[in-house]
Amino acid sequence: MTRFAAPIAEQIWDMKYRMKDAGGQPVDASVEDSWRRVARDLARVEKDPALWEDRFYAALEDFRFLPAGRILAGAGTGRSVTLFNCFVMGTIPDSMGGIFDMLKEAALTMQQGGGIGYDFSTIRPRGAAVHGVAADASGPLSFMDVWDAMCRTIMSAGSRRGAMMATMRCDHPDIEQFIQAKQDSARLRMFNLSVLVTDGFMEAVKADGSWDLVFGDKVYHTVQARDLWNRIMRATYDYAEPGVIFIDRINKANNLRYAETIAATNPCGEQPLPPYGACLLGSVNLARLVEAPFSEAARLDEAALDELVRTAVRMMDNVVDASKFPLPQQAAEAQAKRRIGLGVTGLADALLMLGLRYGAAEAVEQTRAWMKAIARSAYLASVDLAREKGAFPLFDAGEYLKSGFMAKMDADVRQAIRDHGIRNALLTSIAPTGTISLYAGNVSSGIEPVFAYAYTRKVLQKDGSRTEEEVVDYAVQMWRDLKGDAPLPDYFVNAQTLAPRDHVAMQAAAQDWVDSSISKTINCPEDISFEEFKDVYLAAWDLGCKGCTTYRPNEVTGSVLSVSETTETAPEADKGADVVYLTEPLDRPAALEGATYKLKWPGSEHAIYITINDIVQATHRRPFEIFINSKNMEHYAWTVALTRMVSAVFRRGGDVSFVVEELKAVFDPRGGAWMQGRYVPSILAAIGGVIERHMIAIGFLEGEGMGLKTDPKAEAVAVGETPRGPACPACGQYGMRMIEGCMTCPSCGHSKCG
Repeated sequence: MTRFAAPIAEQIWDMKYRMKDAGGQPVDASVEDSWRRVARDLARVEKDPALWEDRFYAALEDFRFLPAGRILAGAGTGRSVTLFNCFVMGTIPDSMGGIFDMLKEAALTMQQGGGIGYDFSTIRPRGAAVHGVAADASGPLSFMDVWDAMCRTIMSAGSRRGAMMATMRCDHPDIEQFIQAKQDSARLRMFNLSVLVTDGFMEAVKADGSWDLVFGDKVYHTVQARDLWNRIMRATYDYAEPGVIFIDRINKANNLRYAETIAATNPCGEQPLPPYGACLLGSVNLARLVEAPFSEAARLDEAALDELVRTAVRMMDNVVDASKFPLPQQAAEAQAKRRIGLGVTGLADALLMLGLRYGAAEAVEQTRAWMKAIARSAYLASVDLAREKGAFPLFDAGEYLKSGFMAKMDADVRQAIRDHGIRNALLTSIAPTGTISLYAGNVSSGIEPVFAYAYTRKVLQKDGSRTEEEVVDYAVQMWRDLKGDAPLPDYFVNAQTLAPRDHVAMQAAAQDWVDSSISKTINCPEDISFEEFKDVYLAAWDLGCKGCTTYRPNEVTGSVLSVSETTETAPEADKGADVVYLTEPLDRPAALEGATYKLKWPGSEHAIYITINDIVQATHRRPFEIFINSKNMEHYAWTVALTRMVSAVFRRGGDVSFVVEELKAVFDPRGGAWMQGRYVPSILAAIGGVIERHMIAIGFLEGEGMGLKTDPKAEAVAVGETPRGPACPACGQYGMRMIEGCMTCPSCGHSKCG
């Protein structure tokens, strides 16, 4: 039986990928049972299922091939679930009816757990005339707010957290408002935002030329391209969004440019997709394919890589037929093009085992060589499948081979495609692999560098207690096993010590041989100058990347890593990095100051009394606990639950303002009520408003709140301590960090991108 590398890996398998019955009892007794379940299900469409089941199982064994989580969790369970990770929804019509039809489709897709992308460039700008109703348009941002509320509602209804990507063209008249949207910390929290940057715009930026903002045939404004670019850069520098997508480059390289136009991506950006496009994901674990690691003879077994890639392509092609889809349009799109997204994980660990420093010239060239080998094997495997099962329905050899990507493919591969067709229109993508990489022994994620060589994390036990365990990077643990206490060589570097240009060089090397795109975060130091920061994006453009996402710790997004004994070098393996995921509960003094508020909900006979007590830390006042009481016994159970849960959150410290946002977003299906001239969607939202007013009164928040008339009579002081990173919506622990373009929880593996 396979032994998990660490207790957290086994816990992830048990929580996310292990099949259980309706009562929560395990059906898969071991991870081998999970592998067998997936292999059997994906082999059932073959002429010889038994043969391919064994081959598929061999690929999954020892965590060598890692299908994305939806496949691991859903295949072979008999449940009506989608095995696809990525969706881009239909083109949004510029009409009220069409917009809300699209909203419904988004809700249905998100209900099944699909992460979705939308291009909002098709909606007329704010202030444009709406003919026939004598009104002005509210603009795409207002409808994005509606999508955001829908996503919150789906989440509060019990489904997995929704993830959405919103894109807007750089020439849309509302682009400046789009760039600024996430500067309001309470707005569009369910979205990632990216600007669709065209070749023409980049040329205008470099030439310092003018740039027209256009919708339809009308020019609404003319700006300086460089000024607009600087606004994008400044927002990203200060707020980590929006990202940048080089959309013309994506369409020119696309194998299917003769059959589709791309204007959006999935939430993490690795899959540019057409309207109703869908793609599934999987990763080859390069760290498991290295022979004689940390020796002169160290090498990656390229024959094993070729065999593994060919098997993985066949497995993923079968997923297209095995999966359910939220919408019939998505099923039709997937069947017509049979897109798959085969990528890698463990790249940084594999490079370390070969003695190569991530970002150095030798590592860049090795990465390029490995990715070319994977692309070649994947395309030849798909040609073999086309011989056996037929090419994808929209295949046109003459047009297909004209794409920018196919132009650099080897002549023998191109000839094979011309002679026999190809089963899958696109085959490669590098996706976020945070959770499955941890499940596979904490290999480095995707093509990212090692984040931290070792750190301590709290692990929830079955009895509800938490224990601490050291989580060690896969390559570092292998070094320890082979070399004992020998110090790590200087080629061991991590995400915190790398220069941004090293990140860009590695992304560009991988992108050369990836036909879709790459989810990657370029970590920048907090003290990087604005001019240096802008150079990162220009380097990504110049080196051929399809997009760029950065993360710079700052006062708005928070700092997410605290390294023991601040140094200029990577933390040593035996000391590790002290990554702070959860602050310890604050101690309660014997006496606290606070205020009690009376809340009268229309239609209810009895008032609700809300008491909020505060604690003072370093002269800063912050909420510590809450008590909610009412004579109305109908409210008893949920008020007790809310009291305990909100108090528990308050006592963890950090930025707890999200409690207000989450409560105010709760909608009562029976309807809300008008209070003091404002519509409040539920009692819980009203309680959120009271908490908000209290936080404002004590100086913990700035603003006017919901306007509910209360008088806390509390001294206003400075805002509380800077958080160590946002709180995870799944487990509540602090330290959410940007990984591969997606906010990810290092404690439970929860990812905003699904």
